[in-house]
Amino acid sequence: MSNIEVAKLLQNIATAYTIKNEKKFRFQIIAYQKASESIANLNGELSEYIKEDSLELLPGVGPTIKSHLEELFKKGKVKHFDWVLNGIPKSVFVLTDIPTFGPKKAFRLVMEFKLNNEKTVIDQLEKIAKRGKIAHLEGFGEKSEKDILRAIDEFRAGKGKTSRMVLPYAFEIAEKIKNYLLKTKNVERVEALGSLRRRTSTIGDIDFAVSTSNPKAVIDHFVNYPFKERVIEKGDVSSSILVSGGKQIDLLIQPKDAFGSLLQHFTGSKNHNVHLREYALSKGLSLSEYGIKKLKTKDKRLQKYSSEEEFYKALGMQWIPPEMREDNGEIELSIANKLPKLLELDEIKGDFHIHSNFPIEPSHDLGKDTMEDMLKRAKSLGYEYLGFSEHNPSISKHTNDQIFKILTKRDKYIEQLKSNKIGVRIFKMLEIDILPNGDLAVDDKSLELLDAVIVSIHSVFNMTRDAMTERVLKGLSHKKVKILGHPTGRLLNNRSGYDLDFEKIFSFCKEKNIALEINSQPQRLDLSDALVKRAVQRGVKLVIDSDSHAASQMDLQKYGVFVARRGWGKSSDIINTMSYNQIEDWFKK
Repeated sequence: MSNIEVAKLLQNIATAYTIKNEKKFRFQIIAYQKASESIANLNGELSEYIKEDSLELLPGVGPTIKSHLEELFKKGKVKHFDWVLNGIPKSVFVLTDIPTFGPKKAFRLVMEFKLNNEKTVIDQLEKIAKRGKIAHLEGFGEKSEKDILRAIDEFRAGKGKTSRMVLPYAFEIAEKIKNYLLKTKNVERVEALGSLRRRTSTIGDIDFAVSTSNPKAVIDHFVNYPFKERVIEKGDVSSSILVSGGKQIDLLIQPKDAFGSLLQHFTGSKNHNVHLREYALSKGLSLSEYGIKKLKTKDKRLQKYSSEEEFYKALGMQWIPPEMREDNGEIELSIANKLPKLLELDEIKGDFHIHSNFPIEPSHDLGKDTMEDMLKRAKSLGYEYLGFSEHNPSISKHTNDQIFKILTKRDKYIEQLKSNKIGVRIFKMLEIDILPNGDLAVDDKSLELLDAVIVSIHSVFNMTRDAMTERVLKGLSHKKVKILGHPTGRLLNNRSGYDLDFEKIFSFCKEKNIALEINSQPQRLDLSDALVKRAVQRGVKLVIDSDSHAASQMDLQKYGVFVARRGWGKSSDIINTMSYNQIEDWFKK
């Protein structure tokens, strides 16, 4: 089974538990949802983790789910899963993929109309709704019927919550809406919520919290957003719209004195919030989006909090950065006052993965802007240095001598740029292909022209884990190699990436003083946050690069910083927080 198929199966188990008894199976539901999300975002194949008996490395996969997954891959089915799914038609799980269809609603409709064919269930339900048969059901009505038809239409068009966006795309949409909201004086403060505020690599819908003393005026302003497709819902303290591109935007209102409580409640992952509430209960406290109540005293008045810092302080905890709120140990560290100081964007002093339009006749795409333009952009970003690292000249179209001549010409051009005193120092670098046999696409003579090298995989992704690992390790072995570019090769929502034995990669990179790249390109965000955290724990150095092919793309660095923060990265973990002289020394080690 593929990772996506396994993730869907685990999500179905959570759905089945919800249908059978949501209250009784509360913790099982949370566990399976977390494991499903972890596997859906996994780099490499789940089967390899099973072969290596390393499933416990995956967030959310505890001993029970681990044993079930091992049984699944060994026998093709799981006895416990069969029990959980018994009595629930497969068509239910088709409907739960549609926005607004929760488990109980989907189950009710399937059972009421005997929609047991998973291949035709959506078409059948649409016909039933058009005939007006759903409106008469208890708990539904004409509005629900219309909403069902609209949800089906939007699902077919790829709209709504099930169509996930990569983080940079969602971030840009959110910034536009946030700026629009701030145009009214009634908005005192506005913040993104949920997965967007936590900066996860892909985002479903976009949620906002607004602090205001005039909710009606803010909601009226919100639903008049000029780029909306329609208003989904308009209430007194909440509202939802669908914007261009079919993305759902939700708005929540809270007075200033309780805004911190709302922000905390709707930012953390489900697992973080459950853990936090369990901790609060152990202290005799009850948490909600409105504030904190004491349960063991006569005075049970709600204490409100205008800021998250005050909210966490009331629990005897440090404020936890949003990116860390995933229940991966941050609560324990917060209680002990030992949270790490995460990397900040303004600590980045340079970028090593830059593709200019210098005519290097590369193996892959050429950049769009001149080196001068990119240096000017680096200057405006406050950088000390820039590493030009175009793709190596095509080895299918050039001999080694021809490649040397091209790189010599580039070397002279960069030396001239250095003498122009632009104010940004330059490193002569190259992004070089690791060939399928592990050799580099540039010979030693040409490599001597470079200060340092980024090596990457750009072809033949279907090798076994062991073979791909050996290929990468061989490619990393040259003394000029200092960075492994986009280490998993993943493309979000498109390609899961090749599989590597990262324990071997980590050990090699730490021993040889090689940094693993966090590539900030929107479709990559590679390394993933989970692998960043493992690298940080093992003392492996990282580098955040924009992989820019135009000067305007150099602003993408912030997304790499978001990934680093989600992996608990500190300034000391990232090499391009070092000064030019420190980097120069590091490249020579």
